[in-house]
Amino acid sequence: MSDRLTLATWNINSVRLRMPIVERFLEEVQPDVLCLQETKCPDANFPFNPLRRAGYEHIEIHGQKGYHGVATVSKRPLTNVEKRGFCEMGDSRHVAVDLEFNGAPLRLHNFYVPAGGDEPDVTINPKFKHKIDFFNEMKAWLQGEETAKPAVLVGDLNVAPYEHDVWSHKKLLKVVSHTPLECDLFEGVRESGGWIDMMREFLPMDEKLYTWWSYRAKDWSAADKGRRLDHVWVSQALKGAMQSTSVLRDARGWEKPSDHAPVLAVFEA
Repeated sequence: MSDRLTLATWNINSVRLRMPIVERFLEEVQPDVLCLQETKCPDANFPFNPLRRAGYEHIEIHGQKGYHGVATVSKRPLTNVEKRGFCEMGDSRHVAVDLEFNGAPLRLHNFYVPAGGDEPDVTINPKFKHKIDFFNEMKAWLQGEETAKPAVLVGDLNVAPYEHDVWSHKKLLKVVSHTPLECDLFEGVRESGGWIDMMREFLPMDEKLYTWWSYRAKDWSAADKGRRLDHVWVSQALKGAMQSTSVLRDARGWEKPSDHAPVLAVFEA
């Protein structure tokens, strides 16, 4: 008997403020698991009840007041929970869990990588240095035994690595999220662990692919100046189960939206 698993990842930009669209998404899309980033909510104030009413009884969170924060909510039981710290900053930017898929544990990492500020220079911008250090720590960890098993890594990784992951490669080369330094390091993290960029497995490199549109544009959809900041990586052990990915662009236009759209990934084995 086959097993079908739908994972979603979404930088929600304040889970309490945007709970109405989270509930709408869960009702309309019904993913098995939803990974949220930038929840901006201390654990004591996390809105468990509406998620449980929606059928998502298994919830693991790693939050803090006003900033960052990740949450993984699931219809399937979650075990072996890990909340890893990076760069000795005390930030809540990661939670990992195991869930059952096809009769075996699947490791699911949920990440919110630092944005990096405005100036892409580690010598004058501590936020950018933090981002680079964060990726270096990810690279040192997410390889070998960590990636030999069925695993998925999702989240707002805050890098748009390829030419058609941004609206203008030329204009954004010196803009944080698309600088050569970030893109090279991002690819180094992915390749060192043998991770597969699942979204690009299903959409050719020469096609535009965005998950984020700035609030600054009067008409974000018409301007379409997007970037792909949200990602789904898959370990080699799970390659054969990959079925599809999609970006729910319409959700960027819902009432009081996040500036990110949800990304869906479907697995079947």
